[in-house]
Amino acid sequence: MTKTYIMNGLVEKMQSPDQDFRYMGLNDLLLEIKQDPNSFLGDEAAENKVLRQVLALVEDKISEVKNQAVKCLGQLVKIIRESQMEYVVDKLIDFSAGKDEELRDISGLALKTITSELPPEGKIAHKACQKLTPKLLGQLQSPDTPPETLIETLSILSILISRFPGYIVNLDVQPIQVLTPMLSHSRPAVRKRAITTLAQFLPYSQPKDFTELLNAYIITGLGSSANLENQRTVVQLLAAVARHSPQQIAPSLSKIVPSILKDSQRDDEELRESSLQALEALVLRCPSEITPFLSSIIRLGNQHIKYDPNYAGGDDDEDEEMADEDDEDDEELGDEYEDDEDTSYKIRRSATKLLAAVIATRPELLTTLYKEVSPVLISRFGDREETVRLEVWSTYGVLLTQTGVYGGTPQSNTEHTVGGKRKREEGMEVEETPYGLLQSQVPSLAKALLNQIKSPKTAAPTLEAGFTLLHKLLTVLPGSLANQSAQIITYAKNVLSASARSSSAALQVTCMSFLALFFSKHSPAVYAPQLESITPFLLQGLAEKHPRIASEAFRIFSALLTAMQPVKSGQWVDRVYDEAVRRLSNHDTDAEVRACAEDCIGDLWVSATDIVKTKNRKEWEYICRTTGRTDGAIKVVTSVATKVEMDDAWVNGSVEWITILLRKSGRTGKIEAFNCLDALLKRYSVIPADLPANLIPTLKVYVVPSDILLLGAALDIVALLLELSPKATFPEVEREILTDVYTIAHAPLLAGLPFVSVLDFFAALVEADMQIAPHVVANLVLAVEKAPKNDASLTNVAKCVGGVVQAQRAVAAGTIAEFARHLKPTAKPKPSQVVLSLLVMGEVGRFIDMSPQHDIFNQAIERFTAEQEEVRTAAAFAAGNMAVGNLHHFLPVIVKMVENDQEKRLLSLHALKEIVTHCSHGQLETVADMLWTPLFENSENQEETTRNVAAACLGKLTTTHPARYLPQLQARIADPTPATRATVLSAIRYTFAENSSSFDEVLGTVIMDFLSLLSDSDLTVRRLALSALNSAARSKAHLIRDHLPALLPSLYKETAVNQDLIRTVQMGPWTHKVDDGLEARKTAYETLYTLLDTCLSRLDLHEFLGHVTVGLADDSDEVKVICHMMLFRLAQVAPTATAQRLDALTPPLEKSMKGATVTKDTVKQDIERAAELQRSTLRAVAALSKISQPGASPKFDAFVAATQKSPEWGIEFRELVGA
Repeated sequence: MTKTYIMNGLVEKMQSPDQDFRYMGLNDLLLEIKQDPNSFLGDEAAENKVLRQVLALVEDKISEVKNQAVKCLGQLVKIIRESQMEYVVDKLIDFSAGKDEELRDISGLALKTITSELPPEGKIAHKACQKLTPKLLGQLQSPDTPPETLIETLSILSILISRFPGYIVNLDVQPIQVLTPMLSHSRPAVRKRAITTLAQFLPYSQPKDFTELLNAYIITGLGSSANLENQRTVVQLLAAVARHSPQQIAPSLSKIVPSILKDSQRDDEELRESSLQALEALVLRCPSEITPFLSSIIRLGNQHIKYDPNYAGGDDDEDEEMADEDDEDDEELGDEYEDDEDTSYKIRRSATKLLAAVIATRPELLTTLYKEVSPVLISRFGDREETVRLEVWSTYGVLLTQTGVYGGTPQSNTEHTVGGKRKREEGMEVEETPYGLLQSQVPSLAKALLNQIKSPKTAAPTLEAGFTLLHKLLTVLPGSLANQSAQIITYAKNVLSASARSSSAALQVTCMSFLALFFSKHSPAVYAPQLESITPFLLQGLAEKHPRIASEAFRIFSALLTAMQPVKSGQWVDRVYDEAVRRLSNHDTDAEVRACAEDCIGDLWVSATDIVKTKNRKEWEYICRTTGRTDGAIKVVTSVATKVEMDDAWVNGSVEWITILLRKSGRTGKIEAFNCLDALLKRYSVIPADLPANLIPTLKVYVVPSDILLLGAALDIVALLLELSPKATFPEVEREILTDVYTIAHAPLLAGLPFVSVLDFFAALVEADMQIAPHVVANLVLAVEKAPKNDASLTNVAKCVGGVVQAQRAVAAGTIAEFARHLKPTAKPKPSQVVLSLLVMGEVGRFIDMSPQHDIFNQAIERFTAEQEEVRTAAAFAAGNMAVGNLHHFLPVIVKMVENDQEKRLLSLHALKEIVTHCSHGQLETVADMLWTPLFENSENQEETTRNVAAACLGKLTTTHPARYLPQLQARIADPTPATRATVLSAIRYTFAENSSSFDEVLGTVIMDFLSLLSDSDLTVRRLALSALNSAARSKAHLIRDHLPALLPSLYKETAVNQDLIRTVQMGPWTHKVDDGLEARKTAYETLYTLLDTCLSRLDLHEFLGHVTVGLADDSDEVKVICHMMLFRLAQVAPTATAQRLDALTPPLEKSMKGATVTKDTVKQDIERAAELQRSTLRAVAALSKISQPGASPKFDAFVAATQKSPEWGIEFRELVGA
């Protein structure tokens, strides 16, 4: 059938007198378009015929038909021609301007549908906006347009400006000029809708239009002479503008905020509520500009949170009990009392939200907030309106969260800090901290909150919120509810006892989760008297069918067992044990319940050992299963094996089980299984004779270089077996895996902890058999000689040989003689043999005095002039490490070369670095003076490599006697030579690895002098100063935290792109831009990321976020990735402040998600780099999407929606979000 035939058939259906046929005709058309959009396209005449018929059905008398016609238009607008689109728009505009109310409504719905469904890209959207916007604005200007149509028109304009801001420009009539008069409309609904639409248009308006609106309408409307209705509208407009374009309103806050504060005192509840909401928006969106007014805003919030003219109560101390009294009064009055007209609760709720905004975005004011706001919030815990009460509790929860994140350090003094000053008592200063103030307020807080949850009639959501707040309090301040133990357990018992009747599962889970935390954060003596009364209800929870309730019940008993350890008696222990075993034996037990039951069994064995040892141990049969999830079981067995004296029979059974798990394919959980096996082997009183023979073949599978971590874990187990049962294990190791280890030992990828495991294996091997050491050394050398050059790490082999010699000193002389023969002048070895021999001499010489073989040292020095670089490097390594074995014999020779032999100076410095790195503090103190001067003389060298080596040595030497050497480093800060200043910074960075408190005391007095080089004139010095600050922030944060106000301006300055450092380089026919400031900029952003982790409480988050936003648009992908990481972290630690910036963050994030532009010059690496940047962006966006409030950031919401629908990234994004 042709398309025309199908379309004609549908038109016939749509023209039917039967409403069902008309509906089905539209439905069939909708399905056809969705399945294949091209089915509509082809014959223009047929298209027009269908389109006209659909529009005709918009006027149908039947609602279902009209609604289906609107849906069809939403799909058709994506595919129709421009001329057809213009016809649709004209027709719908005509409908909406007509007198038929029903037709106006449906045409408004149709216009909203098609504007929402317009494809974002392509000419059709542009044309639609150009056509539709002037007509909509014309409708607004027409005095005949009914109010309902005005509201619909304003809604459509909102959709257009949200989706296509770039297309609604260069209009003959400026939207702002048309929308402003709508604010004076007689209908409140029109004014409210106009406020939103106007606020959405303002970011894209001309500056003069906004200035005119501000001066002529807003400032005037806020004046005391303005009428009440106008003031309400202006204040509501201000709130909307603050949300949509804070950058426009921010500069004028000094004129606006005082007027809003005055308006909030007028005797009009709606105006008060609107004023509070406007101030909340300004606090959130204009953080810097609102700072001078925070004192007044806090006072206003405190004032209006108490606003309750219809409650004739006493002072604030009685407020906490008024909710219960009010409920009782309501019951007595019955129908005589109507509270429907009381809207004062809206003001109290808005005031609470205003205080929550200040708390969430102003961590620097925590001390002030605890003094001024916290007592007021506590006094309102019993507000008679439930919505306000819950809002107050939620706000206090925000205060506790902020305390947990930022409250660990005293409050910083900023320019506009409100309060928070230190008390002066007889000349002494006493610092008040958030934690201290919270501790002092806990009694009143607990009393007020517990009063609200004590009544059995309290609604479940209120109880849930109460226990959630108590949970948060204990998380922030452990052990703070000891005095309220009896009340807490009584009220919790009330909740748990109502389980079968009315309590919701969510309430019980929340209550039990709190109890588990309560038991774990207080000593048993606190709750022991009440424990017997609540235990029966907790035991009931173990048998509950609801999995989350049963899980929480097991967690409670786990917390109790851990807190009361050791538990010697208690009937409940037997009940818990029996219920856990029952759950484990049941095959259809929920996975979470099973995991909690396993943990509980582990805690029973650890904490109530004497009781459970009398049982039949059936539980281990159910825990140690080989199918399903075993990660929880492995954790339990590891814990019991580590903490409990278990007999060999249990250990044997557990080892057999772990061995079966290790034989399974797949990597998941294997590291934990090896850790468990390690704990089990150490628990044996005597290793069974047949165990090594059974276990070694299983471990052999893991002795491969494909998974380095599992290789290390397996070799640790083998080394342990060699130590515990050398006679039985050694033959198995020699037969099964020794050859494999020889081959793996020289693998270049083997490094870190897995390589330490290899060294431990060889040490255990030669200690297990005294005769094998020479064979091990010979086989290691043989294996590396056979290996391809690229697969052979001579350094690793040398370390293994050194480890063997150190474990078995008897073979030292033979090993030295064997390798020394390759270094003799008469020998003609391969370069690789020379390198290996030198490396071995270094490894062995570190712990054996080589002064009797002084000629070997001389032969190493002679190799300093060898042709091959690897030989020269190995020679420096050998000389330095041999000197460690006898400092006074060899060190003077190396120092003399540093001072006098320019050709060998760099290698001599490398030798010194080996000495400084491997010598103890005691050894270095005796020779530090000998090294200091020659090292500093070389620090002035222009060669960066030489400087770096000298700096590393100077840093280590400084830590040997900081009081002596730090001042000498400090004195060189002002050296006129940039190279010397650079060396000083590198050296001080190396000292940060020193952890002693005595060093910190000395360093703390001078560290700012070194970091003052952040403002040095030399770029290299500034980059090294940034690197030093980064290291200090990571390892010496306590020393720089108080100095951040002085350091941050210089740090922020380095995050900006300096155009003077960008140069153009000619590369053949192409020009290439080189940014010499990029490395310093990257280091600056890395430092910001470190500060976010270690000095969060001292950062101005609003300023910090501004620099992160700039970094997202940097030309360097590496800078962007660092900023993505910071956004991920900020979403966790500062969600409220970050959420206010989402729309500003969206454009650079969108740009990063677009990927590489593929041209003929694009290479594979460019595409891969772009894909990595996209993944980094995706992780940041996923984290940000979790803190986004619906409707608060429309640009970001649209970006997230588009990402979710993306065919390339949608699935990955949804996985990251967890949706």
